[in-house]
Amino acid sequence: MSETPVEKQSSGQEAPAKAAPKSKPPKPEDKPFPEFIDTLFLPAVAKQLAEHDITADRLERVDGQRPVVGGECPMVVGELPGGRRFWVCFSKADINSVKVIALADAGSEPTLLESFLIDERRMSLPLLVSRLLQRLNGQKWLGGN
Repeated sequence: MSETPVEKQSSGQEAPAKAAPKSKPPKPEDKPFPEFIDTLFLPAVAKQLAEHDITADRLERVDGQRPVVGGECPMVVGELPGGRRFWVCFSKADINSVKVIALADAGSEPTLLESFLIDERRMSLPLLVSRLLQRLNGQKWLGGN
């Protein structure tokens, strides 16, 4: 004769405990903005530049004046050998916020802000890195192409 669940409990036998659902580790993109940029994005960009035999003279996160139009914003500023510079500006300290990019050749100031990654719903580290490098490559800043 089989016991019902109530009889099992009263007879001292316990039903096996359900396994707790495995918690997924947080996504890198869920890190606070400064931590994401400083510990993930900047090293990833530096690594990709190194694959093109380029070491950035400057690559850092700053809060400062947006190029061309002004206004405070968090941004990533990069300077490549030969004085070429770029700025990836975020409308707020959130990688999913509106972004623009500005570029300047050596000896000149940026004169144009371009929308950057405007069609993406959810930002990811690989996407942000690859599109930045794609844009720099479009300028022919990453070598002959």
